[in-house]
Amino acid sequence: MKEFNLKKLIIIIISIILVLSSIILYSRFIGTSGIFIKEYKINYNKLNNDFYGMKIVHISDIHYGRTIHKKELDNILKEINLEKPDIVILTGDLIDKDTKLTKKDIKYLSDFLNGIDASISKYAIKGNHDYKFSEWENIIGNGNFINLNDSYDLIYGQSNEYILISGISTNLYGKKTINKKIESTMKFLEENKPNYSILIMHEPDYVDDIDYTKFNLVLAGHSHNGQVRLPFIGALYTPVKAKKYYDNYYKIKNTDLYISSGIGVSEINLRLFNRPSFNLYRLTNS
Repeated sequence: MKEFNLKKLIIIIISIILVLSSIILYSRFIGTSGIFIKEYKINYNKLNNDFYGMKIVHISDIHYGRTIHKKELDNILKEINLEKPDIVILTGDLIDKDTKLTKKDIKYLSDFLNGIDASISKYAIKGNHDYKFSEWENIIGNGNFINLNDSYDLIYGQSNEYILISGISTNLYGKKTINKKIESTMKFLEENKPNYSILIMHEPDYVDDIDYTKFNLVLAGHSHNGQVRLPFIGALYTPVKAKKYYDNYYKIKNTDLYISSGIGVSEINLRLFNRPSFNLYRLTNS
């Protein structure tokens, strides 16, 4: 009887080890591969017809140098350009903090960004991983992206109506408070009324520290929506300042908050029930 119980216990232990090993291997090599596109229709009934149907591609948290390298980015570039976006937005963490950038990496990242086609414009802000890289500004500039850190830009239609796009760099480092970073945008909004306003930021929980009601749409990254997720439970872990807002979408008062699940990984090279993706938004008024 004891021998039977021991054999049964050994079988159970071996089975558990095999299942856990399979999950880890899947999460490492399959869960981190490929690219999915999450499409969203964003309706705003006051949107000027000049901007009807505008397509915005939102990429985030590439963490280049970890599980994402040249081969993966070449494929992502093709997928983005197939969507023929009007605007492309990068909400931080282009480079992983543990990456040792070479001159070849710097040139490749610039070429990758430059290869992204957008009929109107491309924008980027710094994430907390980007913060340590002085090369970030040159990569973004050479990639023909507008550095929107703590600044804003206006996109005009055929009429006098325009869309405002404002950016806030990572707020986990530096001496500036988030309200100081967005000060120029808020001053502009006190005196002007864009037809539609978009805010891009890295850490989504900081949205509560500003007057987000001034923005119709907020786009963020950082959370990865939880790299490891379980059915019916959701994210098992999210980073600091992505504890309250970390899933795909939140409606906060009249503001739409979308958070990208990201393309790469941070800290651990695993993704479970959360494959790499970028978001595609279509603006409508009906």
